[in-house]
Amino acid sequence: MSFDNLGLNDHILKAVEKMGFTEPTPIQKKVIPEIMNSNKDIVGLAQTGTGKTAAFGLPMIQLMDFYSPHTQGVIICPTRELCIQISGDFKEFTRYVKPAKIVSVYGGTSIENQIRQVKRGAHIIVATPGRLLDLIKRNVVKISEVSFVVLDEADEMLNMGFSEDLDAILSKTPKDKRTMLFSATMPRAVTKISSKYMNESIEITAGKKNSVAANIIHNNYVVLEKERYPALKRIIDYDPDIYGLIFCRTRNETRQVSEKLMKDGYNAEALHGELSQAQRDNVMGRFRNKSLQLLVATDVAARGLDVDDISHVINYNFPDEAETYTHRSGRTARAGKSGISIVLMNTRERWKMGAVEHKSDIKFTYAKVPSGYTICEKQLYAMVKKLVAVDVNHEEIGKFLDPVYETLADLSKEELIQRVISIEFNRFLDYYKGAKDINASSGASNKPGAGKKTGVKKFSRNKPGTYKDKGPRKNYGARKNGDTRSFFINVGQLDNIQKGAITRLLCDQTGINNAQIGKIEILREFSFFEIDTHVADTVLSSMKHAKLDGRDVMVQLAQRKKPRTGAGSGAKTKNVKGPRIKSNRFAEGVKTTKKR
Repeated sequence: MSFDNLGLNDHILKAVEKMGFTEPTPIQKKVIPEIMNSNKDIVGLAQTGTGKTAAFGLPMIQLMDFYSPHTQGVIICPTRELCIQISGDFKEFTRYVKPAKIVSVYGGTSIENQIRQVKRGAHIIVATPGRLLDLIKRNVVKISEVSFVVLDEADEMLNMGFSEDLDAILSKTPKDKRTMLFSATMPRAVTKISSKYMNESIEITAGKKNSVAANIIHNNYVVLEKERYPALKRIIDYDPDIYGLIFCRTRNETRQVSEKLMKDGYNAEALHGELSQAQRDNVMGRFRNKSLQLLVATDVAARGLDVDDISHVINYNFPDEAETYTHRSGRTARAGKSGISIVLMNTRERWKMGAVEHKSDIKFTYAKVPSGYTICEKQLYAMVKKLVAVDVNHEEIGKFLDPVYETLADLSKEELIQRVISIEFNRFLDYYKGAKDINASSGASNKPGAGKKTGVKKFSRNKPGTYKDKGPRKNYGARKNGDTRSFFINVGQLDNIQKGAITRLLCDQTGINNAQIGKIEILREFSFFEIDTHVADTVLSSMKHAKLDGRDVMVQLAQRKKPRTGAGSGAKTKNVKGPRIKSNRFAEGVKTTKKR
């Protein structure tokens, strides 16, 4: 089937041909005719990199009236990078539809410029939730007459804490609009949104639900904790042409790993929430044009990251949720290409693997961390191939060669080869000389029958995408049983803070997941949040020197007593065990007293 068979008009087909598309992808074959020929809402499930933007974008454009001045379509996505990418694609789709006006709005840049663009006219607005809601509140963006609303990467937006923003936005749209929700996975929160805001929706799946692309190889390496970073280096060294994305749990870990790699001579940089937008743009630009070989990132920072040709995704730690692994691995093998997804795990993390295999419908292959000899051999052959393939500009270099020939005249062919190779190769020989085997013993726990031999306990699923071990390990459902600790944070309503912002800060700064965050209560000048007890210490230590929207925040364990009737968030504080805390800041040992 070609795009000609999908009922698209000549202007769109001409744009598609100009972009180099020849045959629609599976999700496009299913979604485009459904949007064109019915009035139903759509839930589309497909991996990133499978052509979802064209799947909803091409039919939307054909069904719109671009001679009408009002905004007819809104596309909401989780990150600035994805917003820019989608708006760029839509501008290409409408290349030959002259009246079409596409505007992108997102945080981290001048809101005044975006306001001017919207006021000049916007048939389609591509936006991140926070900036879109801001412009709606300013009465700049009016979505009361939109015909289409698209939630792209809906699962990631909910993971990032945008549920409140989405509720507020969707409540201002007309009931007769068409809503399209696209996601790589279908967790309960996405199902809840679809049932709340969609009418007569149909589900269209390209591939298996919650599964990863079939053309990805999944390898796991088992090492002792102290060997995690050396193992990472060996994996990188084993593939000289690696163009990879390395995922870490927290900002601190991201920073530490990237700094170690750079110190050791690798072409690497970090991407995390503490970078300014200018720094983030610089790093992403270098990674996209491949002047940067390795990008070390947190899940939150990499949300919406769309870069072609990534050869390797490396999980520095095993993620806590199967959906997280699905999203991470989906950064490689895009547009039908192949890729490798790697997990570094210690001997205590092997129990998680079965849950990911079951949930994501994949099979990990146990791999051994390469030996020093193997790495040196691989690097040597790669160097020789580059030497053979190098393009020699005879005319330009010829004028410099006579003294070179004279200097090298006494060297034999063999001696010359040895010296040329040694210039680059000596550092690998020195580093890996006498390198030991760092694979953990009994590492192949995913081989047939290995679970019985190694005593690995059975796993059961607690709730979709999470792990619950039947042994004395962490219980990720503890929050439901009240096994939580309460924390204080010194931001509140006066700081214009929403629950989603606190959720995003916790996930990015500490590496925990949504399931480990309990009730969040935002008061006038400060807020409280609950965290599963078993990660409370991690949260307390990781939140030191944390920043939210560029300002320093203070996080402490909290011990609260409910104020008497009539006392609100403006109640005064009374010193019990320590010095008075100004501005109603609550901390351990501080209680409230009634205003007099």
